[in-house]
Amino acid sequence: MPELPEVESLTHFLRERAVGRTILAVDVVAVQALKTFDPPVTALGGLTVTGVSRHGKFLDLDCDGLHLVIHLARAGWLRWRDDLSGAKPVRPGKGPLAVRVRLAPDEEGPAPGFELTEAGTQKRLAVYVTKNPDDVPGIAALGPDPLHESFTVDALKRIVSGNRTQIKGLLRDQKVIAGIGNAYSDEVLHAARMSPFKIASSLTDAQIADLHEAIVTTLGEAVERAHGLAAKDLKAEKKSGLRVHNRTGQPCDVCGDTIREVSFADSSLQYCPTCQTGGKPLADRRLSRLLK
Repeated sequence: MPELPEVESLTHFLRERAVGRTILAVDVVAVQALKTFDPPVTALGGLTVTGVSRHGKFLDLDCDGLHLVIHLARAGWLRWRDDLSGAKPVRPGKGPLAVRVRLAPDEEGPAPGFELTEAGTQKRLAVYVTKNPDDVPGIAALGPDPLHESFTVDALKRIVSGNRTQIKGLLRDQKVIAGIGNAYSDEVLHAARMSPFKIASSLTDAQIADLHEAIVTTLGEAVERAHGLAAKDLKAEKKSGLRVHNRTGQPCDVCGDTIREVSFADSSLQYCPTCQTGGKPLADRRLSRLLK
């Protein structure tokens, strides 16, 4: 799943390539991906991309005041094409292509653009056309951005205070903190040497400070690693930078212990027992007691 660092990098990538170009057309292949109808998607044709920004995991292309907002969900991705002039029409239901955005060429150059694709059968990729990004329900409900200067230790302390949620779930809750998903929550908790099952409200002031440092540093370093990369290279960069997520059975880079996993219905978490749980492996989710 693309998370804050990847979406931030895609934002910079599109600023360099799409800003200043006119939209020729937006072709919606997967009708279920389009979540709005007024203004119609056809209203984007002829408008110029004037800016690109990020809201949590949402991409936002400002097109002369009309916004094309994209959420890549779990299995979506953005693929830049240097030349879409010869792209063949695609019929709905055929392949992973969901949306194609065709941009005007330079004076005599190719016509570039990008395609939004989604693998798998759970189609959750979402596209909105709106006059105000805050009208998108997911954006309106976002918590603070962890890379914004307002996300301080005191801000995090207010978030965890009185919250009986397990810290892993709290970090993933977009209404609490924007942009962190399954992968980077594993990475943050490993860096903070904290059990994913620890209850948020039980954190001491020192642990809150450590967690804040882990959030800001982990995400900041991931953004730096991804900066300047082409969209096609971001997935590989993310994978190469992960210390615990999706590394079940491999040695921990910090202590050498074997990285373990807890599986859930539709996801899993990875952690290092020595670094995070006092050497105790977490039991099956249905039987484990919360490690403090």
